[in-house]
Amino acid sequence: MDLLKRSWAVVDLDAVAENIKTIKKLLDPQCMLMGVVKADGYGHGDKYISDELVRLGVNWFGVSNIDEAVSLRKQGIYHPILIFGHTPARFAKIINEYNITQTVYSIEYAKELAKACQKEDVIIDIHIKIDTGMSRLGFVVDDNHLNRTTEEIREIYHMPCFRPYGIFTHFAVADEKSQKSVDFTYHQFESFKNIISVLEKRGMTFKIKHCCNSAATICYPEMHMDMVRPGIITYGLSPSKELAGIIPLKPVMQLYSTITMVKQIDAGTTVSYGRIFTAKNKMKIATVAIGYADGIERELSNTAYMLVKGQKAKIVGRVCMDQLMLDVTDIKDVKIGDRVTIVGTDGENTISFEEMADIGNTVNYEKICIIGKRVPRIYTRENKEIGVVDYVRRNIDM
Repeated sequence: MDLLKRSWAVVDLDAVAENIKTIKKLLDPQCMLMGVVKADGYGHGDKYISDELVRLGVNWFGVSNIDEAVSLRKQGIYHPILIFGHTPARFAKIINEYNITQTVYSIEYAKELAKACQKEDVIIDIHIKIDTGMSRLGFVVDDNHLNRTTEEIREIYHMPCFRPYGIFTHFAVADEKSQKSVDFTYHQFESFKNIISVLEKRGMTFKIKHCCNSAATICYPEMHMDMVRPGIITYGLSPSKELAGIIPLKPVMQLYSTITMVKQIDAGTTVSYGRIFTAKNKMKIATVAIGYADGIERELSNTAYMLVKGQKAKIVGRVCMDQLMLDVTDIKDVKIGDRVTIVGTDGENTISFEEMADIGNTVNYEKICIIGKRVPRIYTRENKEIGVVDYVRRNIDM
């Protein structure tokens, strides 16, 4: 497929398989595995990632919203799907029609959703979200709220339009190894188990209880319960620096671009917007066809490196919307059309998403999620291309 040789990402499905194999080694045989594919599979593309996860035997899928869930269904994914976040109640019929499981996280939302279900004459599966310390979505279960929360969940549990299938919480600092963070994670887990016990004593049982994200899946096997929800480690990246190397992970995505111009500049010449870089000597500058609209943030200006012919080339000047410039003064025979490795390995050098994230003062999660939609994803298995998703050109006849 002609990709215009601008910028592109390569998504290695063999790496996904290796990571899932590694994750499964951490689990008891009866523990289920959720494939977390929200945010378009963490920027990797939901279709090919989800198909691969089905092939690898995942039990559930997790998404952020109704659009992501319906997208999976329309792409042929028939496994159970849990929406983690809010779905407007008016979509109750869609939730039912596409056999999607919705998170219920407050009595107010439950009543609104139940009213819509009654209007549409539908019944939907739900999971109850418990807030044990994340302070995001969920029923609060500290001592001051426990009785009220119990009564609210009891009311929801017996609403005829709901099938209360599961209950879950989310950890805030499972990716941190300080004693304070470890203690807080155990506090969250104990709070979660306590509300489950209280509910069970009142006749409310749930088939699936789950709380482990990637970090907890790695570090807290005693908390795996009925299902784990590994997200970032599925894509071969560590949840945090502190957990790097604990289990073997293979990065799934590599990111590349192309040199579109090579020029010599004299000492005193400035480069790019704002003139924040001035050449001290004669330099050779290569323009690269990628910019912040593709996910290369301006924070990387004058700081980050990319690989050209296996050698590190520093970004000079500000990253532009569509382009950036590299110092290739000491790299021989650089020419238009040469490949630039932004994330990945070229020769003996490797640049990782973690390295790029550190420079940009962010996290690897964000780096993979913000890769722009005009960057095609090329999917490989056994080093052979098996498919391409080009978000821009797929609806254009060229």
